[in-house]
Amino acid sequence: MPGRREEGDAVIEHWRGLDQIPAGWGRCVLTIGVFDGVHRGHQALIGAAVERGRELGLPVVVMTFDPHPASVVRQGHHPALLSTLRRRAELVGSLGADVFLVLPFTPAVAAIPAESFVHDVIVERLHAACVVVGENFRFGHQAAGSVALLEELGPRFGFTTFGVPLVGEDQVTVSSTYVRSCVAAGDVAAAAEALGRPHRIDGFVVHGEGRGGSQLGYPTANLDPEPLSAIPADGIYAGWFLLGSRRSPAAISIGSNPTFSGDVRTVEAFVLDEGGNFYGRRVALEFVQRLRGMERFDSPEDLIAQIGRDVQRTREILGTE
Repeated sequence: MPGRREEGDAVIEHWRGLDQIPAGWGRCVLTIGVFDGVHRGHQALIGAAVERGRELGLPVVVMTFDPHPASVVRQGHHPALLSTLRRRAELVGSLGADVFLVLPFTPAVAAIPAESFVHDVIVERLHAACVVVGENFRFGHQAAGSVALLEELGPRFGFTTFGVPLVGEDQVTVSSTYVRSCVAAGDVAAAAEALGRPHRIDGFVVHGEGRGGSQLGYPTANLDPEPLSAIPADGIYAGWFLLGSRRSPAAISIGSNPTFSGDVRTVEAFVLDEGGNFYGRRVALEFVQRLRGMERFDSPEDLIAQIGRDVQRTREILGTE
């Protein structure tokens, strides 16, 4: 049965696979895409679908795919993920959509001809009255389908098509690829501009070396990120630590702790003004600004002094002095 996910007052149906479409499902407004990150371009697209749904008095279905189609079409290649499916469902629900439909992307799905996808999925299963997609949208076997094909088939199958222009400024088009490049470079401020909010990674707090509290006086929560998460470049960041509805300022370290000759890359957060044991808890980190790169210090004392400066700078950036 479909699940329900909530974010604030937003409630959204969550279906996995076409078999979870309820019996007697009527017409809808449909938008399709990977929607990784739900960046400003995605927000404009979903917003246009929601607006059209309200005009027609129809529910809005957001269809996405799992795993990322690139990992199936190009074996061995999987883009770093900007958001988990769970987070995507929350964000889509907050934008006013009614259903978050995850279509498992398999080689069989990749092989469906574009016209068959329109007939079998968009028309026969979802009964779309309107399809809203980005102007560069491609679908079907070998990406043969386009907005032009949807416009051509729409009158035959009883749906209209809206191609939404891409979002961009200063000759930069907002895309998941662009956001990934910003995150990989450590430019989390540019990533936040494209996303419309700070870049976030989710995971569970695990045991680390224990050095932060015992040797440095700055105990950290060590995050085991969700698989394939887009992790920012090594360095120190000002950001937020999210535990349930609690949102606390944090100085975040990514790297291998070169001062102690570490060889394992870790993600650690010193949560300001918060005590407590976070082990085993599901948390999230939001990245606001990069403070500096990862450095090797001559002594633990030099590192402790720098951490103090990082914490102070974090307070200034986040306005929590």
